[in-house]
Order: sequence, then structure tokens, then C-alpha cells
Amino acid sequence: MKQVGLLLVLLLSAIGMKAQERGSFSLNLYGGYNFGDKIDYDGYSAKLEDGFQYGAGFEYFFSTNNSVELKYLRADTHIPFYKPDGTQVNIGDDKGALNFILLDGTHYFDTGSNLLPYLGGGLGVGIIETPQSGSGTYFAWNIKGGVKIKTASTVSVNINAYLQSMSAAVGNSYYWTYYGPVGVEDYVSTYQFGLGAVLSFNFKSK
Repeated sequence: MKQVGLLLVLLLSAIGMKAQERGSFSLNLYGGYNFGDKIDYDGYSAKLEDGFQYGAGFEYFFSTNNSVELKYLRADTHIPFYKPDGTQVNIGDDKGALNFILLDGTHYFDTGSNLLPYLGGGLGVGIIETPQSGSGTYFAWNIKGGVKIKTASTVSVNINAYLQSMSAAVGNSYYWTYYGPVGVEDYVSTYQFGLGAVLSFNFKSK
């Protein structure tokens, strides 16, 4: 609740500011809330519990309405693992973390006002940390949509919704064909929906 309250304070204080012009570079500070997800494979399961996500990014505007951004996000959470019979195997030791390093592309829609709706997405790597297995690195992606609220100062705020995912190879399944058994690599993926805000510090290029 404290984390949600902090987000509300940031939003309300930024919305009260006056309009500004967008610069060529932005330093972005992220805060968001990720909703949980469940992963199932071969009778076993794991749950990514709800959690607060934070991070930072550097955004470059290569045209008036388009940008690229390199960002890092982290969510500290709990990741309980369960056997096929429903027994948790890591009771008392289920703390974990999700890390994303993503290269995003974003398109802003010019409305002629201080409000700039946008859509975007990106690709990169995800890192899952658990006490039992250390850390693992996987393919990751995200999509996002929201609105940027410009202000009279160098500070603006974005309100957004996003979906982010990691995919990991977990083994092989074999299928019998006319030519014999064929192995196909199996993947499991996480899908987490989230809501958040981005505090942006905008700078013009000289």
C-alpha cells in the first residue's frame, strides 16, 4: 500500500505542473505495479507474485514523435515453486527478483496539447534471481501504451500500462514421425501485466 501511495503522490504532483516542450533526450525514472502470473510445466508450477517494479532509462528522440530507449527494470517478489501434488518446495526461501534490460521503440501521437498518447515495445534480456538456482538469463520483450503529460519545466510524467514477458527453454519433447523420433525444444514464458508511471527529465539537444 505504501508503494501505491507513493505512485499516487508522484502522479498528482506532476499533473499539477504546467505544459512544457519535449526535448531530444530524456532520463526516465520508472515506478509500477506488476500483477502476478503462474507458470506450469510437466506437472510442476511456479507463481510470480504481485510486486512493485522500479528502474531507469535513457531515451533519445531521433524525430519529433519517435524515440529509442535503453532501460533497466527490477521487481523484487516471491516465487514459490510447487510439486505436481501442490506441495511447495521452497517454503520460507521463495524470495526472488525479475530484471529486464530492454531496448524500446516508442511512437508519440501529436494531439496539439500537453497530452501525448504513445505506443511502443521492445526486446532484450530478462534475468531471474532465486536463492535456489542463482540467476538465469532469458529472452525478454515488452509492449506498452500510455500518455505523456508535458510541463513548463524539464520534468514530465507518463502514465502507462504494459505487458512484459520472459521465455526460457526447459527441455525437449519428442514426437514420432515417419522418419523416426523428432525432438522439439520446449519453452515456458512469463506474462506480467502492469500499471505504472514514469518521471521524465527532458533535455534539448544543442
